[in-house]
Amino acid sequence: MLVTVDPANIHHIMSSNFANYPKGPEFKKLFDVLGDGIFNADSELWKDLRKSAQSMMMNPEFQKFSLATSLNKLEKGLVPLLDHVANEKLIVDLEDVFQRFTFDSTCVLATGYDPGCLSVDMPEIGFARALDDAEEAIFFRHIKPEILWKMQSLIGFGDEKKMTKARATFDRVCSKYIASKKDMVSREVDSSSPSQDLLTSYMNLDTTKYKLLNPSDDRFLRDTILTFMLAGRDTTGSGLTWLFWLLLKTPEAMPKIREEINTNLYPNTKTDGSDSNDSDSFNPQELKKLVYLHGAICEALRLYPPVPFQHKSPTKPDVLPSGHKVDANSKILFCLYSLGRMKSVWGEDALEFKPERWISETGKSVHEPSYKFLSFNAGPRTCLGKEVAMMQMKTVAVKIIQNYEMKIVEGQKIEPAPSVILHTKHGLKVTVTKRCLV
Repeated sequence: MLVTVDPANIHHIMSSNFANYPKGPEFKKLFDVLGDGIFNADSELWKDLRKSAQSMMMNPEFQKFSLATSLNKLEKGLVPLLDHVANEKLIVDLEDVFQRFTFDSTCVLATGYDPGCLSVDMPEIGFARALDDAEEAIFFRHIKPEILWKMQSLIGFGDEKKMTKARATFDRVCSKYIASKKDMVSREVDSSSPSQDLLTSYMNLDTTKYKLLNPSDDRFLRDTILTFMLAGRDTTGSGLTWLFWLLLKTPEAMPKIREEINTNLYPNTKTDGSDSNDSDSFNPQELKKLVYLHGAICEALRLYPPVPFQHKSPTKPDVLPSGHKVDANSKILFCLYSLGRMKSVWGEDALEFKPERWISETGKSVHEPSYKFLSFNAGPRTCLGKEVAMMQMKTVAVKIIQNYEMKIVEGQKIEPAPSVILHTKHGLKVTVTKRCLV
């Protein structure tokens, strides 16, 4: 196995010699629970999945639906929960809150249904638990010999027992969503206001454009739902958690973001003590003005990338820009967690949380090449949900920073958990108080 954080190698593998580095059968084995979804697909199937997803997610109507979904979940889910925590002087796990927010939002975008995970009573949702268990099992598959984890799966032991249960949960819940949606489509319920969720869009897919996709196949729809749920919930939830961990450890950052919010989003703030912050005023263009917040999010993703490592395998022997020779089917590992902390890549202050590194001298956002800042992938497989994820993180951050004060509960150890997604091991417990907006 070759482990690399050399941006030149990453660019070579992810972009300039992309065709030689497919996901491959080894990757699909490790992530078999995702079936033939876009994460596992290669070649022509991947191209059709990519084109169809891009067409849907770049559609202005879907982007409006995405923004409206996030704002609705903020007002009806996140705000009531944080108000309750503040009023009752409770301690809350902020990571759990963010995971619930992104789970509900992603489920609405993917299927049109709101599971109601984010509420004051904090219900246990089996699908969400199953995602956590599956991710943990996939992580340990990277470490264990294949024969060992396959044997554990066969006899129902350890992490693989959890994976088997998770797979059954995914199948059951996705089947329910698909059957319900098919029933709605067949009865043309509310046809005057067509749904913008991805499941509906895939059911109505034009198969003359995407010949390898079969929207009438429930298995295809199940794999698609699960892929979007994994991508949407966990990466954004992880990004928000580490963002607030860093902001709460860096007290000088919060006032700068609040000043930026007041200047760009609410220039006519009321002075009678009432809250003039109408979240309906958000739109993507206004959020783009928040360059310091954008820099803070990029810093969090640099230091704590939601997907901390990736692996590739060449189909043919190759020589990397670093001079290393790699054989066909050998394993190459990118460690994104290390890449974001390399002084040779980011400078002597690489370990510091500095949103300013993402702001130019003229006050504009700085763009870094994707092979250096790999949190949204690079090359032809660049993340299609990047804009949706950034919009979600910004709307949540604005709402919380503008309306609440938070303090980290002392005595807890914040460290990453073993998973293919960079969760915390024990959560991020905070206390919450409402700000007096005058």
